[in-house]
Amino acid sequence: MMDELDRQLINWLQGGLPIAEAPFAAAAAALGLAEDEVVQRLRRLAELRVLSRVGPMYDAVRLGGGLTLAAMAVPEARFDEVAELVNAYPEVAHNYRREHRWNMWFVLATERPERVGELLAEIAARTGLAVLDLPKEAEYFLALRLPA
Repeated sequence: MMDELDRQLINWLQGGLPIAEAPFAAAAAALGLAEDEVVQRLRRLAELRVLSRVGPMYDAVRLGGGLTLAAMAVPEARFDEVAELVNAYPEVAHNYRREHRWNMWFVLATERPERVGELLAEIAARTGLAVLDLPKEAEYFLALRLPA
């Protein structure tokens, strides 16, 4: 699904895009690609659902919003259906599959702190599944690096 250049591109993007008129040009130059190839690769990875989004990461709490990590125990037969429902919320930043009882984990960032609980309750009601709320107690930065 991904080739070596896709992995290199994702790794490069983990360092952040520059704030510039043509931000993908910097990635292209660093990887020896044409800018349109970078954009095409990102579109393809989004269409394949390897990437859910490419965009900035904001500190929701510092901006007056809410943030939490949530987990769900989703029956395997419903996993794709529930993932699609959860991922449809613009407040969902990322969604991960895990290999244990709580097999779906996602990050929720909202404009208002109280909206976190509202959305988690809505997701639980729409799926009929419990949602475990795991609010942040400490912050760590772990960069995703894919082997090229």
